[in-house]
Amino acid sequence: MMDVLEFIMKWGVAPVAAIVFGMYTRQQAHATDIAVLKATATANKEAHDREFKQIQDSFKAVFLKLDDIERALRK
Repeated sequence: MMDVLEFIMKWGVAPVAAIVFGMYTRQQAHATDIAVLKATATANKEAHDREFKQIQDSFKAVFLKLDDIERALRK
């Protein structure tokens, strides 16, 4: 009976446990990689939004100056 139990543990349970542990380790690495990618994407989006806002503000300033020039020329 002990031989059968040892055989099952050696060739059945131990390999399955090793495979499950390997899958768990790989899944944790993937979860970390995904979290890093999400953080990077968020940072890039925020930087893009800031740059876009700066460009909008610059265009508004240019158009205000053009309006002032137009008003001055119409006088």
